[in-house]
Amino acid sequence: MNGVLRRVGLSLLGPVLAVLVALVISAVVIALIGQDPFEAFGVMVDLGTTPSQQVQSIVVILNRAVPLFLAGLAVAVAFRMGLFNIGVEGQYRLATILAAAVGAAVVLPGPLHVLLVVVVAMVVGALWAGIVGVLKVTRGVSEVISSIMLNFIALGLASFLLTGPLRGSPPGASIITTAEIPESGRFPSLNGLLTGLGLAAPRSGLYGFLLVAIVVGVVVAVLIKRTRFGFDLRATGLSPSAATASGVDARRMVVKTMLISGAIAGLIGLPDLLGSQYDYGTEFTAGLGFLGIAVALLGRSTPVGIALAALLFAFLDRAALPLQFADIPSSVVTIIQGTIVLAVVIANEIARRLALRSAERAGASAGPGPDGGGDGAASPPPGPDGGQQVRTGVPGDQQGARA
Repeated sequence: MNGVLRRVGLSLLGPVLAVLVALVISAVVIALIGQDPFEAFGVMVDLGTTPSQQVQSIVVILNRAVPLFLAGLAVAVAFRMGLFNIGVEGQYRLATILAAAVGAAVVLPGPLHVLLVVVVAMVVGALWAGIVGVLKVTRGVSEVISSIMLNFIALGLASFLLTGPLRGSPPGASIITTAEIPESGRFPSLNGLLTGLGLAAPRSGLYGFLLVAIVVGVVVAVLIKRTRFGFDLRATGLSPSAATASGVDARRMVVKTMLISGAIAGLIGLPDLLGSQYDYGTEFTAGLGFLGIAVALLGRSTPVGIALAALLFAFLDRAALPLQFADIPSSVVTIIQGTIVLAVVIANEIARRLALRSAERAGASAGPGPDGGGDGAASPPPGPDGGQQVRTGVPGDQQGARA
């Protein structure tokens, strides 16, 4: 029991320490620009004075957290494989514009219409991410480099499609958009659930895609932790050479993992597309793919941790507008988010070293085993995603890997 509590405490140490450090640094920055840090933090946590305002603030946070959660999951799946999918931004932007175009071009019964849009987005995201996996296993191209380059290509292609073949707004319009998705292709809101619980009706709708995001999170958790595929994925991430020696096709696992990561990435833009905007345009939400990297890091690549990290980042995003009304620069939110990313890397390293020392002390206290060596019962320290750092013992793989 004590060992479990110690591991849980060490896994939580990194994110909690990162948030505390970010708050301290942000308070110093706010003070340096001549503002009161306590007033700024007070504005940020103020959700409103009336029940209606408070419910609306919560809805805004949840609506923002849904795409961030999906972005974090897309990045985390690749992390578990030891891959760094920086191309989530391009994958979801290209997937969203094509899904919006298909959704506006057809007329189907409600559930089938929504399902078609979702399938198109997932397929496009998976195929675009699959290019990264194929380049890695066939040509040895780093997924970091190829995904960054594909980001630029995807954004350029989306811009061309928006201003050309898929343009739905009239000539001369200040905001260029695709054609609007009809009523049958829109995802219903969850406002009825809020009013059924006795809460005030919000001014905007709570995204019904929240339920889809929860299902995706559960599926990812089961896939990684409770299936053979998930075991092979984590094993390949730990050591491709050891996984290959045990019969796992590491090259195929790379492609499969990128396909799954891209399919999840394709869903990122759908909460906004199907829940509020109903078209893709020049003002469509950008940057969610890059924020997903920060969310996955803070959440240690676990669905529950990613959900909490997404809520935190969504809370910070909502605070930007109240800060502006209080004559406090909204860039404070960006500073907090940036310092969280930096601090979480440092905090994870501190937690790893503390776990290493704890494991060494446990091994030393156990004493030599019957064969004269240690009993080998000490657990390896956790890696940055909450897994364990291991030594594979495979020749040519002396650096170890992290789950």
